[in-house]
Amino acid sequence: MENKSEQNSKKNSNVIYFLIVVVVALLGTDVYLYLQKKKDVAKIVYQSEDEKHRLQTELDSLEAQIEQVNTGKAKLSAEMQARTDSLQAKIVVLKRALAKGQLSVNELKKAQEDIKQLRYFVTKYTADIEELRQQNESLTTERDTLKNQVATVSQKATNLEQQNQELSSKVKVASALKMGAAEVVAYKVKGSGKEVDVNRAGPAKKIKVNFTIASNPVAEKTMHDIFMRVIDPAGNLLVMSDSGVFTADGQELQYTYKTSIDYKDDGTTYTIDWTNPNKFVKGTYTVLLYSDGATMGKTEFKLK
Repeated sequence: MENKSEQNSKKNSNVIYFLIVVVVALLGTDVYLYLQKKKDVAKIVYQSEDEKHRLQTELDSLEAQIEQVNTGKAKLSAEMQARTDSLQAKIVVLKRALAKGQLSVNELKKAQEDIKQLRYFVTKYTADIEELRQQNESLTTERDTLKNQVATVSQKATNLEQQNQELSSKVKVASALKMGAAEVVAYKVKGSGKEVDVNRAGPAKKIKVNFTIASNPVAEKTMHDIFMRVIDPAGNLLVMSDSGVFTADGQELQYTYKTSIDYKDDGTTYTIDWTNPNKFVKGTYTVLLYSDGATMGKTEFKLK
């Protein structure tokens, strides 16, 4: 029995020694790994000081560029302003990470990638703003040019319209009928209806105005209204109950008698018969003829 107890005691001692060796080995491994990690971290920090300084400089540059965009003349849209605010916030986060003094390799790579993206955005945005500015300047120039062209065209149109009006007026004047030879004869009417010419006011009852039209190639060969005004020796216009008004030479006038003639520019002699509803008086009468809004001419006759 005693030998068996001693054997068990030796066996337990061997197990304890083995466990101690294992624990010591594990502790040694942990210490080694800790020292190796600390060495690697120190190596990263030591090797990244220049990199951190470069990153800090780039972040400062980006921050200045964004600030320049915010204070520039170009007005940002709501979306662009939100993107700019997000970039500024990201720069603050990166600066805080750099201020810690220690960054892992992954953190450094991530910071570099963020800066790369930020720089691309700021550069592109600045270029877009400049392009928009140039486009706006170009559009403004085109607008001003178009306004000038429209003003010029409008002025030309006004001038042409004025010239057309002047030309139309000249054509109208040129095409107006003008009286050629004219003669006025007074008549009395016998009981039989026969007309006898007279030169005395007492028996005179009517007048015949015989006239020709001066040749006018530009006048319209068609029917033309003729307005006659008869002025008595006292300067009064002789009118009838149905006498109306017309426009000639830019003014409205009352006529004594109105008729129409068929103008053919062939030298035809036209006659206007007018019976005076009142008595003729002694003196000189004036007869004026009008057509196409202008005076054709005038003539006189005298009654004793």
